[in-house]
Amino acid sequence: MDRSEFRQGVRDVLPLLLGVIPFGFVAGLATVNAGLGLAEAVGLSTIVFAGAAQLAALDLIGRDAPLAIVVVTAVVINLRMLMYSASVAPYFQDISNRLKATVAYLLTDQAYALTIARYRSEDSAHSVAYYFGVAATLWAVWQLTTVAGVVLGTNVPESLGLEFAVPLVFLALLVPAMEDSPTTVAGILGGITAVGTAGLPLDLGLLVGATAGIVAGRLTEVAMEGASNGN
Repeated sequence: MDRSEFRQGVRDVLPLLLGVIPFGFVAGLATVNAGLGLAEAVGLSTIVFAGAAQLAALDLIGRDAPLAIVVVTAVVINLRMLMYSASVAPYFQDISNRLKATVAYLLTDQAYALTIARYRSEDSAHSVAYYFGVAATLWAVWQLTTVAGVVLGTNVPESLGLEFAVPLVFLALLVPAMEDSPTTVAGILGGITAVGTAGLPLDLGLLVGATAGIVAGRLTEVAMEGASNGN
């Protein structure tokens, strides 16, 4: 394991922890509000390890939704991980299957965004150690903060508005990724579509928004290539 790359991953993810910490705290607090205890919170964070899916599942559990609905909702929300996996897989072709399984388990929005940006830079060594520096740090912080949310969450005043931490985390990831016209169109149109379809059942609005953003970004890219070739 390249220790310098691992440390670089840890350093790069530190600014994002400002948003992840209250995000995990909110997830822990949501566990309490759903009527679950510390053991269930630890189990959910360890096995699922997906903030958006956890919050959606806890909301449904709190409303006594059928287990099948809870599971399907979590799966649908996490379908974006298929796109992340396909995108980052070429960089992990040479590692063992055991490491690939660990990479897959630790995959999150933040880990993907930082890693793919690093790997696409010209001077990157594409080291898996960098990914683990980012992803393992996020995993550890997420576990600790969800436990803190369960233990301390009921003592935090609602006036602090910790729920705003969730969209702020995703905004911190999105804005730097909008680096050209196709990615900007994809981000804006995908966001607008997701907001407009937020009322769809099973949180399908998130998937619809992601699909719309991808299609719009690709169409913009094709149009720009066509205009360039026409010149």
